[in-house]
Amino acid sequence: MAVHWCMSDDKPHAAGNVDTGDTSERVGMAVLRERGLEPEELREKLIDAIGAEFTTYYYYTNLRMHLAGHEDYKEITEDARLEDRAHFELVAPRVYELGGSLPNDIREFADRASCPDAELPVPYETEGPELDELSAEAILEVLLEAERCAIRTWSEICDMTHGVDPRTYDMAQRILQEEVEHEAWFVELLSMERDGEINPAGHFVRGEPGDAPYSTNRRFNDSA
Repeated sequence: MAVHWCMSDDKPHAAGNVDTGDTSERVGMAVLRERGLEPEELREKLIDAIGAEFTTYYYYTNLRMHLAGHEDYKEITEDARLEDRAHFELVAPRVYELGGSLPNDIREFADRASCPDAELPVPYETEGPELDELSAEAILEVLLEAERCAIRTWSEICDMTHGVDPRTYDMAQRILQEEVEHEAWFVELLSMERDGEINPAGHFVRGEPGDAPYSTNRRFNDSA
C-alpha cells in the first residue's frame, strides 16, 4: 500500500530538494552543502580522527601495562585509554550518517589515523620490548604528545563545523574537552616525574574508570 506524504503551504520545511521517499539522498547532508560544508570532506576527516582514537586506545593499553610501580599513573592512563574508546564509539555512527563507512581493513584504518602511533618508546624485538631501557618518564612523554595531537585534530573539526553542523560540532567539542583534560593530567605527571616540579592539574578519580563525563553516549547497555 502506498503511503502519501501530504504537503502544505503552511509547513515550510515539509519539502525540499530531495524527492519524497528518495533514499539515495540525505537531507542531513544536503543542508551541510547549503551551508558551505562538504559532507564528504568532513566524514573523511572524521574517519581519520576516530582512527587515531581507536589506535590510541590500543597503544595506551600497552603503555599502561608497562607503568609498574606507578599505580597512580596507571589509573590516570586507564581513564584516558577508555575515554579514547568512548570517542571512537561516539563518532563512528556519524560517519555512516554522512553516507560513509569505516574501512573494511583495520590496517587501512590504522594507517589513516590522524596522529602518530603512541608506541612503547623502546626498541621492540621479536622477544618483546627492551624493558631495561624503559622509564615512566618516557611513557608519560608519549602519552602527553598523543593527547596534544588529539587536541589539534578535534580543534580543527570544531572549527570546520561551528555554526554549520551542530551535530558534529557537539560531538567534537565534547571530545575536545576531555582531550584538554588528558593533556593537563600528563603535564602534571611528567613535570613531577621528570623535573620534580609541581604543575597542578584538575584530575580526579572518575566514578568508574573511563566514565568519559562529556563524550559517553547515553547508556543503553554496559558496552555503550
